[in-house]
This record gives sequence, structure tokens and C-alpha cells, in this order.
Amino acid sequence: MPSIPQGIRAFLDQARQDVQSVLERDPAARSATEVAMLYPGVHAVWAHRVSNHLWNAGAYLPARAISQAARAITGIEIHPGATLGPRVFIDHGAGVVIGETAVVGADVTIYHGVTLGGTSLNPGKRHPTVGDRVTIGAGAKILGNIEVGSDSRIGANAVLVRSVDPDSVVVGVPGQVVARGGVHTARPRFDAQDRNAPDPVGSAVQELLTRVQRLETEVNGEAAPEGIYRPVDGVWESTDFSI
Repeated sequence: MPSIPQGIRAFLDQARQDVQSVLERDPAARSATEVAMLYPGVHAVWAHRVSNHLWNAGAYLPARAISQAARAITGIEIHPGATLGPRVFIDHGAGVVIGETAVVGADVTIYHGVTLGGTSLNPGKRHPTVGDRVTIGAGAKILGNIEVGSDSRIGANAVLVRSVDPDSVVVGVPGQVVARGGVHTARPRFDAQDRNAPDPVGSAVQELLTRVQRLETEVNGEAAPEGIYRPVDGVWESTDFSI
């Protein structure tokens, strides 16, 4: 029986790792066959490995042709010049854009609507570098030649334009680091869209309303009704926000 060429063997080994990583991360995945046949994020990564090989070999036109065909089929655009590490999982995937000089580490999870984009016309490095085991929530934008440290989590719809250290939690527009540090296991974490994530905007609003309440106390000699401006478990329940 003829041996399998080394390049094809490496591709198949990576493909098996990709499928296994999806089974571990996506509770909706029922079988390896389902993942291999029906997951557009997996197909986009596989197509990118082929186009990236051609790009690095100087076959730019065929590389772009493959990447554009993959975009048409999967809705995911990965420039053939981008570098993806092993076991990158693009979940759902619609609207994901990864630019030419982007570098994505191992075991990264990317949800739909994410952009790893550039902010300049500089032909050099102009896209983000994402470390290992990073989770990027739906709709997040990471822009420019910045670095996202390993084990970080980027919240849904965050817009990150500056580098962040490893093990950071980033939310908001522009992206703010609201937590850093913690205990990790070998398994990646996938709670970037956790409803209990810190809310820096809500905290700022609450602080402003607290100051208004203090001013009312000083001016009127009596405090405003306690709790009228405060959220309950992070949810603004009251309909009376008049001052």
C-alpha cells in the first residue's frame, strides 16, 4: 500500500484535531461526521490551510481564489496570508473576517461577526496577534497591530484597539479590561458572553446617579428614595429615572 505524502498526513492529523476540538467545545455537536460535513467554521479553516500553503509558496492568485470560494460557501473570510494555529474553532462563523497579517494562536474560539482587522494602509504588520486559548465573543472587533494575551476573553460586541495582557477580560466600546488573572485548567473557557460579566458603562452610570443623589441630599436636606436609580442583579428595573 503506498504511503501517504507527509503534507497530506499532516493535514489529516490537523483535521482530526479540529473535529475533536469542536466536539469538546460545542455541546450542539453530536458526532464527528456531523462536524466534518456540516460545520462551516471547520470548512473555512480547512480551506484556509490549503490557501495559506499556496500563498506561502508564492501562488497568490490560486490562494485568493480558494479563499474567495470558501467565503462564498461559508460566509467566513480568511485572507490566505493570515496565520492560524492548531484547533482554531470558528463557531457559527457568519460574517467573520480575518485580515492578511493577523496571527491567531492555538485553541482559539471565534464566534460569528468577529473582525480581526487593520487600521492603516501600511503594507507591513497591520492586523492583530491573538494568543493561545483566547475566546472572542460574537460581533467583537479587534483592530490594528495589537496583541491579545493568551487566555483572554473578549466580550460580545467589544471594540479593542490596544494590546491587552494575558488573562484579561475585555468588554465595551472602546474595549476596557474589567478583570485579569484567575485559575485556569487545560480546557479553554467559553463564557465570553456570560450575562454576569462586569458592565463598566452600567457601573459608571450608577456612580453618576449616586453622586446626583448626594447632591439632592445636600440641596434639599433629605435623601432621594433609596434604590430608585439602582439596578437589581445588574438589571435596571425601575421606570422612574427622572431627576
